[in-house]
Amino acid sequence: MARDSQAALVALNRFGFGARGGASGDFINAASDPRGFVKSELGRPNGVRLEAPGLQSTPQLGQAVFEYQAQVKAAREAAAKSGTPGESKPGESKPGEAKPGEGPPPQTQGAPPTPADQKPAARRNLSLNAVAMDIAGQSPQMKASDAAAKPADAMQPNAAPPAAKPAPQPLNVIQKTFRAEALARLQRATLADCGFTERLVAFWSNHFCISAAKGELARIWAGSFEREAIRPHVLGRFADMLKAVEQHPAMLFFLDNQQSLGPDSRAGQNRKRGLNENLAREIMELHTLGVNGGYTQEDVTSLARIITGWTFAGRQGRLGEPGNFVFNANAHQPGPQGLLGKTYDAAGLAQGEAALADIARHPSTANFIATKFARHFVADDPPPALVARLRDVFTKTDGDLKALATALVDSNEAWTAPLTKMRSPYEFLVASGRLLARVPEDPGQYLNSLNLLGQPLWSPAGPNGFPDTNAAWAAPEGMKLRLDIAVQIGSRLSNNMDPLDLLEFAAADAASTETRRTIERAESRQQALALLLMSPELQRR
Repeated sequence: MARDSQAALVALNRFGFGARGGASGDFINAASDPRGFVKSELGRPNGVRLEAPGLQSTPQLGQAVFEYQAQVKAAREAAAKSGTPGESKPGESKPGEAKPGEGPPPQTQGAPPTPADQKPAARRNLSLNAVAMDIAGQSPQMKASDAAAKPADAMQPNAAPPAAKPAPQPLNVIQKTFRAEALARLQRATLADCGFTERLVAFWSNHFCISAAKGELARIWAGSFEREAIRPHVLGRFADMLKAVEQHPAMLFFLDNQQSLGPDSRAGQNRKRGLNENLAREIMELHTLGVNGGYTQEDVTSLARIITGWTFAGRQGRLGEPGNFVFNANAHQPGPQGLLGKTYDAAGLAQGEAALADIARHPSTANFIATKFARHFVADDPPPALVARLRDVFTKTDGDLKALATALVDSNEAWTAPLTKMRSPYEFLVASGRLLARVPEDPGQYLNSLNLLGQPLWSPAGPNGFPDTNAAWAAPEGMKLRLDIAVQIGSRLSNNMDPLDLLEFAAADAASTETRRTIERAESRQQALALLLMSPELQRR
């Protein structure tokens, strides 16, 4: 039984999001057939797709943004005429208003509590909480520098209200959409049997990342980008995912390809504007070949020329339905182009699609993807033999990502390597919610915690995505903030849960003696639950 329990722990933690609490029976099912338990999700390709009431397509969301911007403009103009305070710029926060995904969330039963949920009286009892609250911008005690930056009347509890009320403002559809997309993703990850396919979605979404911080369109499209360009291909072909990603309006907007004009194109000559190489560079450096993939700066420039004209229709709909991918022939660089030793004839849109198809099959792409895949699931320094095997599978199956995932699960290295990878903040929060059997009802608590822990949802600092190594997530300050969140969860939920029972759900007899004894010796249930959430069984994968 001990051997099966250890394999069950690997199945649930390395490949999934951990065991669910309650009556799920996840650990027992995983122990009976660890590899079959993980691979069972690969047999349900439609289960990767995400459809939920209210989630709209990218063109629909694009149109919603354009309409919202028009409403904001009209409200601002009306306010200016009437002399009342106007709306801030689209996507900006008004003074004192939380930005999308930030600020104290409403009290719900659906997500692990964060420091924002704790009452002020309890905050003073937690040494780490002040740090967490300061970072979150929600400290109950205002700093002197903060006080100096705010109007004097904001500091006075009995201050008179403003003389004039702000004019009615249009509903911020951008924030509403972002939260709805976040909730759908969190609920899917929490409810999944194992969570392997959801882990694959998160991996590929981070690999082909955009940042919702780019602007209004990026923020409202962050979820639809994942639903439309990533999920349908997670168990399909890499070349198809690559094409879907690079032609998606969210990626084109994020890396500015809608601004790229062929120097000799009609639009380029008329506007005296030329290439933007952002998308071409990241395709080669981050999406396919890798930094040392054998391409040159000349290849980057050539690919940038090849994909000129790849854009999306704007608010006027001159090129097509607003928010849709379109090929603008007037912006495309004419003529054949050489790339990676091959010449691509002038063929408009087909020229770029042919180039992407070849890059997807390049040996450097196979090596880069295999290495990154093994690093994510197994170890920061993945076993060379495993990387070689995954590279061969990728090459021989023409980039079949289901075959790649199956080969990973079938490998001995994935089951014998110790669980040393630190869960990312997203993985930690989802794993905690699963174990506590808390299905998210509002995304605010998760979004706040992700911001606090340095992994804001769909918002990496750069096009290389969030880091995927222990060094990034095991830093002392990050662990202190995790502990603070664990303490808050314990203070809120410990009366209704037995930490030792939860340990059985999470690890059974694969739990270490040290973890079990630490929980048993805790001074209170609150402390025991916090220690459980910070244990290697919950933090490592």
